[in-house]
Amino acid sequence: MRAYDVILKKRMGRELAKDEIEFLIDGYMSGDVPDYQMAALAMAVFFQGMTARETSDLTMAIVRSGDQVDLSAIAGKKVDKHSTGGVGDKTTLVLGPLVAAAGVPVAKMSGRGLGHTGGTIDKLESIPGFNTSLDMGSFTDSVNRLKIAIGGQTGNLAPADKKLYALRDVTATVDSIPLIASSVMSKKIAAGADAIVLDVKTGSGAFMKTLEDSTGLARAMVDIGTLVGRRTVALITDMDQPLGRTVGNALEVREAIECLMGHGPEDLENLCIALGSQMVCLAEKAGSPEEAAEMLRGLLRAGKGLEKFRELIENQGGNPECTRDPGILPAAEETVDITAPSNGYVTGIDAEMVGVAAMTLGAGRETKESTIDLAVGINLEKKTGNPVKKGDTIAILHINDRDRAVRAGEMVLKAYSFGPEPPETRKLVMGTITSEGVKII
Repeated sequence: MRAYDVILKKRMGRELAKDEIEFLIDGYMSGDVPDYQMAALAMAVFFQGMTARETSDLTMAIVRSGDQVDLSAIAGKKVDKHSTGGVGDKTTLVLGPLVAAAGVPVAKMSGRGLGHTGGTIDKLESIPGFNTSLDMGSFTDSVNRLKIAIGGQTGNLAPADKKLYALRDVTATVDSIPLIASSVMSKKIAAGADAIVLDVKTGSGAFMKTLEDSTGLARAMVDIGTLVGRRTVALITDMDQPLGRTVGNALEVREAIECLMGHGPEDLENLCIALGSQMVCLAEKAGSPEEAAEMLRGLLRAGKGLEKFRELIENQGGNPECTRDPGILPAAEETVDITAPSNGYVTGIDAEMVGVAAMTLGAGRETKESTIDLAVGINLEKKTGNPVKKGDTIAILHINDRDRAVRAGEMVLKAYSFGPEPPETRKLVMGTITSEGVKII
């Protein structure tokens, strides 16, 4: 078998066999298939696409390129949740403890933020003492005892994906649904969960900006999960404006605590219930998403999610008193108000621009090597649809550097749009994709 022939076959729009896909991935990792040939294959896939079977075979070839986490020592069905990335997305901090309180084992391996999107690990590390570097024994023991552990990705998971992504990034082949889907799902499958809930974002702050593209990606990932024996459900959710009212690590932890206390932003609570109810169903702890949602709301009202979050923090070396006294969390030296330039309504907030503004303040990384400031960020005092008067505070910057604040403030003001009438309300959950089909709401 020659790499040239496999590349030509895909360039001609023909379906690749499993052994051909494995030959290329194995050869790429061993060095027998050079970058230029893998780049040619990526471009052929970009233009010709892949069938669901090809994409699942590619995913499993990537999975087998490295370690696979064995979670069999954890009792019960392990359900993982993955978000395609957004701004202000602190759902794991809320739904993880809440779903664990429902008796579902939450064995969560999360990542750090990059660019305008935040990362769960960075947020948790804003809690003094919180340890995200758990060895496998401690991780497993924590889930068995508490039903939850959240740590950074361990081991050498899906190394072929890291190598492929670096190549795609410099060859204009990032935006290929089969390649994105196999990248996401290879890491989820290697992480060992029995079932997967996907939060696929759509809108200005999402990787996929349109509902059509988001649905295509969700469908591809659900197909992969189904074909490799992992029950998978995807929700298409709105990221046309940031989720909740905060963007920035310690600020988002504060907001997650408020949500677990039962007085968080409505959109954050509703999204956590929607995603969490799918996790509870896949773990077979409820007969329907509606039943699961009712269960989770009851646990939230009873303070069981907050109690579980405290247990998680204490178990991983953090100070659980931050759930009672948020002043323990890192705080910026100064705040700067951003004000409305006119009367009217907020007609939109460009989520990506807000994310870039937060990164400019120091809350995010421009490169993987960048250091971040856990205290800085943005409070959104006004969201889409809210009425405003000229001079009203629409956002508050939490800053440690005035020069950065000037640039970030200009971005935040530019991110807001205003008009004389309120805009049409966008649905928070726009669709559900299962192995049985697509349901757009």
